[in-house]
Amino acid sequence: MKTISIKLPDAILREIAQEAEARRVGKSAVIRDCLERALLRSKKNKKMVSCLELMGDSVGSFRGPRDLSTNRRHLVKAVAQANRSRKNPR
Repeated sequence: MKTISIKLPDAILREIAQEAEARRVGKSAVIRDCLERALLRSKKNKKMVSCLELMGDSVGSFRGPRDLSTNRRHLVKAVAQANRSRKNPR
């Protein structure tokens, strides 16, 4: 194991000392445990999110044909309408 030095406020040092005493372990063990838990938590929060999870509250709120997302004809129709509604088509 490598050794590092960090500066901590007195209030945090008191909390670490109390926790170490309650667990009957060293202060270093408490600090390592806290760091490991914080790092694991941040990794879990960065997991890949699906489109369904991002759009979950919008799913089912649109009325239209059932095959809207899979039928190319609907896409072509939507693009054609968008081009007609542009003020300055290119």
